Amino acid sequence: MEALILYLVLGAFAGVLAGLFGIGGGLVIVPVLVFSFTAQGFSPEVLTHLAVGTSLATIVFTSINSVLAHNRRGAVLWPVFTWMTVGILIGAALGSLTAAAIQGPVLQKVIGVFAIVMAAQMGLDLKPKASRAVPGKPGLGLAGAVIGWASAIFGIGGGSLTVPFLTWRSVPMPQAVATSAACGLPIAVASALSFMAVGWHEAGLPEWSLGFVYLPAMVGIAATSMFFARIGAALAHRLPPRLLKRLFALQLFAVGVSFLF
Repeated sequence: MEALILYLVLGAFAGVLAGLFGIGGGLVIVPVLVFSFTAQGFSPEVLTHLAVGTSLATIVFTSINSVLAHNRRGAVLWPVFTWMTVGILIGAALGSLTAAAIQGPVLQKVIGVFAIVMAAQMGLDLKPKASRAVPGKPGLGLAGAVIGWASAIFGIGGGSLTVPFLTWRSVPMPQAVATSAACGLPIAVASALSFMAVGWHEAGLPEWSLGFVYLPAMVGIAATSMFFARIGAALAHRLPPRLLKRLFALQLFAVGVSFLF
């Protein structure tokens, strides 16, 4: 019961942050799940992979709401989405295999470095300048493959990678965010299914696991994150975004350092 309450609270927190910052919540979900699974006594060899796979599974549910909301505003660039998704499906499968080949403690350090990099990007508000046009179909497919591969390893929906790429390619920010949200759905679906498959016969998994996806955590987080994402979106128009980003960046930095040391 205590674990279920934690998952419900985590889903609410991740949903609010997703609405505030336009991220899938994986940057919050993965670290908390690692700490939670450690406290629950899960095997150190599988708990990090379990946290990443579970995070990706929850992002499936939050992405559906996000895509529908952006599509109602006509902001999703569907041709860009289509060709990036071709690469995303391949990259996500390769990313799950890459993550499975990395030992749990090493994977934590990899995620820690990524969290610190993202903290620096958010805290300093670093954004690429629009300097090039949207690439052709092969370029979009290659970009999708790289983003899908990295997202599967870190357990994220890819927004922190897709939005900078699209804005660098001269896509206006509203369309970049909307298209990134749409791309988060195939990233999450392909990655979650891949983590289920590669972890299916893994030793040391707890009960109620489907491969590297822990069902109680997935259900608890998804139950609240979909609702609280709307609250986060409403708060984004009332609270100082720069202060919020810097506070979140501090949290990410602390998480990254704790994973490293």
